[in-house]
Amino acid sequence: MSAQETVLVTGGASGIGLAIVEAVLARGWRAIVADRDEASLDRCRTALAPGDGNARFEPLDIADEAAVAAAVARCEADFGPITGLVNSAGIARDLPALETSADLFRRILDVNLVGSFVASREVALRMSARGSGAIVNIASVSGLRGNVGRVAYGASKGGVITMTQVMAVELARHGIRVNAIAPGPIETPLVREVHTDKVRADWLAKVPQARYGTPSEIAGAALFLLDPAHSSFVTGQTICVDGGFTAAGLMG
Repeated sequence: MSAQETVLVTGGASGIGLAIVEAVLARGWRAIVADRDEASLDRCRTALAPGDGNARFEPLDIADEAAVAAAVARCEADFGPITGLVNSAGIARDLPALETSADLFRRILDVNLVGSFVASREVALRMSARGSGAIVNIASVSGLRGNVGRVAYGASKGGVITMTQVMAVELARHGIRVNAIAPGPIETPLVREVHTDKVRADWLAKVPQARYGTPSEIAGAALFLLDPAHSSFVTGQTICVDGGFTAAGLMG
């Protein structure tokens, strides 16, 4: 990617999304920070190299299909072609299946899965006309393993992984690569909100590296997948960045 490549990051004002935005800007690319949290966007406006023109900030509810379509069109018109998309916006609840309402299940699917699909579709429609582009979906190891308390979240992220494969196959002829990253436990504001002390202890007992990852470790994988200089023949893949969690069997 050249210095003028532009990456749209949903959920880009905090956690993993913010780390990816910071890595994009550090690479010399341009970033569009899309987030529904206006306060977080305001903090980003102040913190992310103000005045250099490489960052744009978009208030956006990823679950609002019309708003997503309008935001993508507006960014392309005002800021230039979007060459990379990272779907990082997401919500989570740690709740037993028998205590999970259908409304909560639908809400998590709507944000994590449908929102990622709509953003991917809208950006891919424009990428396909140019014959190139990269989409990176932030999934989760909970979409690959049956984590207790993650019936809705895990279903949404499992859907993201399958969606990644299907779109990779369909969009390959348009020069668009689609991949996913499945983080393990990562120290983010969302994780600090939903991981109790017991949940944290359980994760540390099951991750071979015996620690939580950092958002910047996810950002490194995202930059690899976004950059065709390093990943031009990689598409339809899910890269687990999880300290060995998905590789582990029984651990003593």
